[in-house]
Amino acid sequence: MTATSVIMSALTLAATSGDLPVNGGVRLPESLVGNPLVEEWDTPYQTPPFSEIELAHYEPAFDYAIAVNRAEVEAIINNPEAPTFENTIVAMTESGELLGRIAGLFFVLNNCSTSDEMQQIAMNITPKLTELENDISLNPELFARVKAVYDQRKKLKLDEQDMQLLEDTYKGFARSGALLEGRDKELYREYSSELSQLTLKFGQNAQTATNAFSYNITDPAKVEELPAFVKDGLAAEAEARGVKGWTVTLHAPSYSPFMTYSTQRDIKEALYRAYNTRGIGGESDNVENIRRIAELRLKIANLLGYKCYADYVLEDRMAESTKTVNGFLAELNKATLSYAKKDVAAITEYAHSLGFEGELAPWDFGYYNEKYKEAKYAINDEQIKPYLQLENVKNAVFMLAGKLYGLTFTPVDNIETYHPEATVYEVRDDKGELMAILYLDFFPRESKRQGAWMTEFRGVKVKDGKEQRPLVQLVMNFTKPTANTPSLLTFDEFTTFLHEFGHGLHGILARGKYESINGTAVKRDFVELPSQIMENWATEKEYLDLWAKHYQTGEAMPAELIEKIVAAKNYLAAYYNVRQLSFGMLDMAWHTITEPYTGDVLAFEGKALQPTQVLPIVDGTAMGTAFTHIFSGGYAAGYYGYKWAEVLAADAFSYFKQKGIFSQEVAGKFRHEVLEKGGHKHPMELYKNFRGHKPKTKALIDQMNLK
Repeated sequence: MTATSVIMSALTLAATSGDLPVNGGVRLPESLVGNPLVEEWDTPYQTPPFSEIELAHYEPAFDYAIAVNRAEVEAIINNPEAPTFENTIVAMTESGELLGRIAGLFFVLNNCSTSDEMQQIAMNITPKLTELENDISLNPELFARVKAVYDQRKKLKLDEQDMQLLEDTYKGFARSGALLEGRDKELYREYSSELSQLTLKFGQNAQTATNAFSYNITDPAKVEELPAFVKDGLAAEAEARGVKGWTVTLHAPSYSPFMTYSTQRDIKEALYRAYNTRGIGGESDNVENIRRIAELRLKIANLLGYKCYADYVLEDRMAESTKTVNGFLAELNKATLSYAKKDVAAITEYAHSLGFEGELAPWDFGYYNEKYKEAKYAINDEQIKPYLQLENVKNAVFMLAGKLYGLTFTPVDNIETYHPEATVYEVRDDKGELMAILYLDFFPRESKRQGAWMTEFRGVKVKDGKEQRPLVQLVMNFTKPTANTPSLLTFDEFTTFLHEFGHGLHGILARGKYESINGTAVKRDFVELPSQIMENWATEKEYLDLWAKHYQTGEAMPAELIEKIVAAKNYLAAYYNVRQLSFGMLDMAWHTITEPYTGDVLAFEGKALQPTQVLPIVDGTAMGTAFTHIFSGGYAAGYYGYKWAEVLAADAFSYFKQKGIFSQEVAGKFRHEVLEKGGHKHPMELYKNFRGHKPKTKALIDQMNLK
């Protein structure tokens, strides 16, 4: 049966006879009998039965679930009773459950275990999902019911969560074109449909370009200087590819260590240029995609009455306005740029002392940065890594969650995972109550996109009077084990683990009736607070003393090494701050255009980054063409949120420092007011309830301890 006939058959509702199951009034086609995606899952905690799901199951299951969702919405529209909170708002949030389950599974796996076939399925179904979303948000009869409830909200006896859901539902419709009329509605459909396809294609191009490049080294002299963990990793990569020697890729655990420890400038330049030309030209070109994505976002914003896309986005953020965000970025840049230039000057001077001549190129910076850090603090990753064996770090992160929130993590073998490298845990609180199922996926592979992230196969909600606990996933791209050593993390990888685990706690500890406002379903510039605050424990001696032991000898990390880690905490703080600001400024530049940009994309980027430039620009390179966060990852006009949340985290962690880094009092308040509440209230109100005052930018600047 074709996709179209599945929908048409399903939309016939109960017009046919037979005993096939009915979902939302839609009869299940015979062709879907046995498709696990549309069946009830008789698995522990209704976890996905990954081994039963085949790629061929997805498209017909999506088509059916879309039809079910349409029928559910039609039932709301055609309800003869007057609109109420229950029969309209709650009914809306409960509709699409089957589709949400299938989409939650598919798109999570498409990021961490994809294939060419899976990416083609994504391209096939995305227009259908966008069409459904538009058909719902632009339906005048449905919006009339939502508006009728919203208009009487002050008379309704709604609790905090109910009121937030009602306001979010109404705003969601209004911000998705419900107030548009005539041709404007059709334009909104056209623009949003094309945009969904382009953002998906952008991400696929970036991943393809990353996977496409590798540099193989066969001369032992060119890798002799590298630390053993780097050489072993490169050798393992070469072996996996069936070639001799040592292979460097553009994946972070390969690219970054080579750039840090190698003196081979010609190879590093080639790697740098390859990394920073991903998405420029060739089959994976993203240059035109950037122009068109930015233009479509501008057109959508204009249709909805906004001058630029950032105005549209930021109206619904904690920051609330483009002016606030631009002022925030400028304030931080002004406060730290001169110090960042001093950082670069100090490293350049040090490089000259070692015989380097001229200006440092970007591909030189990592090496001399590491050398200078080692000279100044007598510390480097090679010293630290033996104390950061992944298994030990994982247990230490679990221990921290236990100390703060009373959580325990128990590995289970009766729950399936989607890949042999993924592991799964039951998470329980101090009363033994199940809080979540946690999937961990640590290592890079070609089927996984770069970076690190937290997501969910299923969120928290109350269903039939019972709270549904979440299925949380944490994905990283850490240093792989080799034939000679287990996975030993760099210090940056350790802090990344803590960061993503903070997001995980936001999901694990969520409470509430409605999935759409629980856990990480908060305003984008608030969602990074739970993750950013966790990074602070990475440099706390009291915490490191409890667990950091050498993977071979079992000896505790020496006190002097911990002291060096603490002393080096703010090393290059200004430089890295300005680097992050540059990402936010590029994001804002693209999303504050008021006319379609038809010029040179690389020139546009150069102009946007000029206020933060502390290293020379390399002609022909760009970061934007692989900047998936803003062009395919949901952070458009929102990348500033990382720095914004750093301010919140600096101020929030000072509370822990005041009361004790394992303070049950502070952890309890953070859990109750931030982690459990999700999006139940405006984030500023939640933050003030926790901290007692509004956050100030000065907290972050003070934490940097600039000199």
